[in-house]
Amino acid sequence: MSDKALEQSVREALADIKLPGGGVLAEYQGLSDIIVTKSAVAFAITVAPGMEQAFQPILEAAKQAVSNVAGDKKPMISLTSDKAAAQKAQSAGQPKPTVQKEPVKGVKTVIAVASGKGGVGKSTTAVNLALAFAQEGKKVGILDADIYGPSIPKLLGLQGKPAVREDGIFAPHEAYGLKVMSIGSMLEGDQAVMWRGPMASSALKQLLRETDWGELDLLVLDLPPGTGDVHISLVQQVELTGAVIVSTPQDLALIDARKAIDMFARTQTRILGLIENMSYFECPDCGSQHHIFGDHGAENTANELGLKFLGGIPLQMAIRENSDSGKPVVATMPDSPEAKAFLEIAKKL
Repeated sequence: MSDKALEQSVREALADIKLPGGGVLAEYQGLSDIIVTKSAVAFAITVAPGMEQAFQPILEAAKQAVSNVAGDKKPMISLTSDKAAAQKAQSAGQPKPTVQKEPVKGVKTVIAVASGKGGVGKSTTAVNLALAFAQEGKKVGILDADIYGPSIPKLLGLQGKPAVREDGIFAPHEAYGLKVMSIGSMLEGDQAVMWRGPMASSALKQLLRETDWGELDLLVLDLPPGTGDVHISLVQQVELTGAVIVSTPQDLALIDARKAIDMFARTQTRILGLIENMSYFECPDCGSQHHIFGDHGAENTANELGLKFLGGIPLQMAIRENSDSGKPVVATMPDSPEAKAFLEIAKKL
């Protein structure tokens, strides 16, 4: 039985479990996604604080139901509670609402730039790709969706907070012809964002939906590393054209890039291709290329997974220096080899 078929069988089995107060477990708001692995079937049941004891029989019934259909796979089911679930739990047993994907007002195309791992140059790539699209004559915006580690203001040399209209809508920054929004522009100095996942997801939704983007051909989303709440909320609520995965060539980075690819695949989000950042270093004295982090790792991974390899970005000091000074190479050094690498990838996309 395929994983998808088993997931459906589990959900059908949960439809036979009655809840306190009415309804069935398969339609309960507090039921998480059902994850099928090689050795387990896992999901969580979230209840309002104080309801744990009442749901213990439900937990045991769920374990038995999974055992009946999952063969030798282990049921890994958790019963959790949190304050955020309290209000939702008032309607326990009611059908789980379907999250509706909505277009972003004024935006024709939305592309996510993602990576499974931090430190691979994803934000630098996102900024230069956005600028490359703008050089192709597109009206482009970029949203810094990395709530915990926003870096777009630094990369684009932004100063000050975004304006807020009387109706509460943000007026985005403008830099190098891009419309730009980032939570980083609203923080003080080294202030950390200490929010739990639901709060971060809510903040991202506000930045996305409550910004006057005007009329854009393309909005680039610079996602945080990993595969957490922000990513899940985004793909559930926004009609993405697709996602671009950024990785460096070494195996350590590609392990996490594969996880990001798997997440998008699970959420039926199209993968537009892989970009290999820090692909090689070209010696300024002899002109030879040195593959410091490995040789063609992202390209080989793309070929293995049947995905498009969009190209490699060289490891060059100019990219780092211009990024740190808020002067991205595509905008300030458009004829350089570094900028041309981003421009070629933008043309492929």
